[in-house]
Amino acid sequence: MVENDPDIRELLLFKLGLAGFGVDAVADGHAAWLHLSTHEVPSLVILDRHMPVMGGIEVLTRIRADSRLSAVPVLMLSGAAREVDVDEGFTAGASDYVTKPFSPREIIRRANVLIARQEALEGASA
Repeated sequence: MVENDPDIRELLLFKLGLAGFGVDAVADGHAAWLHLSTHEVPSLVILDRHMPVMGGIEVLTRIRADSRLSAVPVLMLSGAAREVDVDEGFTAGASDYVTKPFSPREIIRRANVLIARQEALEGASA
């Protein structure tokens, strides 16, 4: 999970942990890219759009261009709720897009759906 707001990051860490997810969390896009480049491929990336150092769209573009990470579902989380912002997220490769404020239950629901969808795709191609 990549979220620069410490309160939101802690809330999501807590709620996702209660829901049974193992979560690694970082505070900016640069740290996210370093983590993704050097660790095990995650089942899902929850990615804030607006962050210092490297924005979410740039991280997402790098994920989609990397053969190791390109199939990972990415749930973009953003305060940018205009139609053009949502479209830009999906055009960059977001699997889903949730606007702030959000319900942690909604994040968990969508995370479960994205992971299940990816597992079904991987199972169908095996």
